[in-house]
Amino acid sequence: MKVAKFGGSSVANAEQIKKVAAIIKADNKRKIVVVSAPGKRYADDAKMTDLLIALAEAKVADQPVEAAFNAVMNRYESIANDLELNRDVIAEIEADLKNRLEQTVAGKGRFLDIMKASGEDNNAKLIAAYLSKIGLKATYINPKDAGLLVSDEPGNAQVLPEAYEALAKLAEIDGIVVFPGFFGFSKLGNLVTFPRGGSDITGAILAAAVQAELYENFTDVDSVYAANPFIVEDPVEIKRMTYREMRELSYAGFSVFHDEALIPAFRNDIPVCVKNTNNPKCSGTLILAERERSLNPIIGIASDEGFATIYVRKYLMNREVGFGRHLLQILEDAGISYEHIPSGIDDTSVIIRQTQLSDQLENAIIERIKEELNVDDVHIEHDFAMVMLVGEGMHNTVGVTARASSALAKAGVNIEMINQGSSEVSLVFGIHSKDTKQAVRVLYEEFFGQKQ
Repeated sequence: MKVAKFGGSSVANAEQIKKVAAIIKADNKRKIVVVSAPGKRYADDAKMTDLLIALAEAKVADQPVEAAFNAVMNRYESIANDLELNRDVIAEIEADLKNRLEQTVAGKGRFLDIMKASGEDNNAKLIAAYLSKIGLKATYINPKDAGLLVSDEPGNAQVLPEAYEALAKLAEIDGIVVFPGFFGFSKLGNLVTFPRGGSDITGAILAAAVQAELYENFTDVDSVYAANPFIVEDPVEIKRMTYREMRELSYAGFSVFHDEALIPAFRNDIPVCVKNTNNPKCSGTLILAERERSLNPIIGIASDEGFATIYVRKYLMNREVGFGRHLLQILEDAGISYEHIPSGIDDTSVIIRQTQLSDQLENAIIERIKEELNVDDVHIEHDFAMVMLVGEGMHNTVGVTARASSALAKAGVNIEMINQGSSEVSLVFGIHSKDTKQAVRVLYEEFFGQKQ
């Protein structure tokens, strides 16, 4: 049995949904299908999720909702009409959307969850109807009925262990199961969404629950590439990679997967294959627990911007017991999480996402560090990027850091920070954001050369 997840671009309109149906028909092992909300049809188009957020925010602000409501319904009607579906489907979606708008819940976050999730939920109903229309036995299954239990954290749901036993029963359903991605239900019955992009998480959860032989993630690219094709022209395709490599690349800006998406598959040793809805015959990228070693220690290069560095210096810092704990406690009290902590003997830097900061919070943190830790210097610098080299082969290869540092130096890219985890799967360089594209290009040339 296979679980196949189709992203927003794969279900953006009727033409794409017909491709999805052909893919499902081509392999009778594709028994469980997870779908996203309709994505963009063209560059300047709006995703269904964005239309739903606009509708929800209009309702919360007690503003007229008719225009936003019609924008959502027009999108569904266009798809249904082009698929020549019965009007009953549209009537069901319209009734569902009106019911959601009338719900009274505590907190904007919970209401946003209810509204956003309708994109996946109603699209699953529509796609199940189309599959039935063309002669496939297909059933829409609601996550609540299936037992997809999650933590009660609006916008940040985590699957609960007991959900897997209930979800395993999906394998017993005759025909094709069409399952909406992105959300589950708490034990109290509240609808709760995963982080945005969470349809990938739903697919991985279901694959783990039914012990699928393969979790296929259909998107709009033939495979995962060794670098961002918008930065590096015609980068090489990655045919096989490990979960750890994909996790590192996802964290550092690769958009194929949400960085938490593969955890359920990883823990249950389910292979994942990234494939292209528009070119399903392409083999795609296979993600496994282990892979054979290649001559190149690097499998991919990723980058992400929007970081700030809290720089702290104090003479004999290394001899002060509890200094690091106290510093991190100050950040915890401010509700700030950190990404990296490169350190020296008398200084340390804490790398954070700068979206967590405001001018007021920044000043408060600096004052607390000065007063409570009695430091020689503390300041915050902004607009950093993290460029990451990823590859299982780095663990047994000498000279990767030297090659990368030399390439960056020749290109005039100043390195502010170097950090490598103990697993040696990734090597991170902190640089100024203005140098990001140049850094990615020169590192690609160093480790991959010019594509022949």
